[in-house]
Amino acid sequence: MSAGAHRAADVELVRAALRVAPGALSTGDVPIGAVVADPDGRVLATAHNQREALRDPTAHAEILALRRAAAAHGDGWRLEGCTLAVTVEPCTMCAGALVLARVARVVFGCWEPRTGAVGSLWDVVRDRRTNHRPEVVGGVLADECTAVLEDFFHGHRP
Repeated sequence: MSAGAHRAADVELVRAALRVAPGALSTGDVPIGAVVADPDGRVLATAHNQREALRDPTAHAEILALRRAAAAHGDGWRLEGCTLAVTVEPCTMCAGALVLARVARVVFGCWEPRTGAVGSLWDVVRDRRTNHRPEVVGGVLADECTAVLEDFFHGHRP
């Protein structure tokens, strides 16, 4: 799907996630960015990967953004009606957290066929056995999001 076919608000949220992603580079983290917006489109939280910086295997951009958004949203841990946008398809841990947080929509940039859990390798968020299934919109600004990762891994792998 071309960027023109995506909702303008989704494109803007992924752009915001792309702006946050480079913050991970200073500590050697993979440059993935995430943004959580409330039902009115107001940004509640942003985050980038901080696994290396925090020495925490759970410090993915999505998890950190969800934590910050929950604190700002004012409905406890529930992020009902909110949208999480991220530059790369979420992994199983992040997909599970999105379901548990009751996020209404997940919007992401590039697909991740090796670890993606919202449609590529697994589809955690749309599993009929879960009690909450967010809407998924993938491939928003996919080329731009892919380029950020390719640039990073080109510099880190022989």
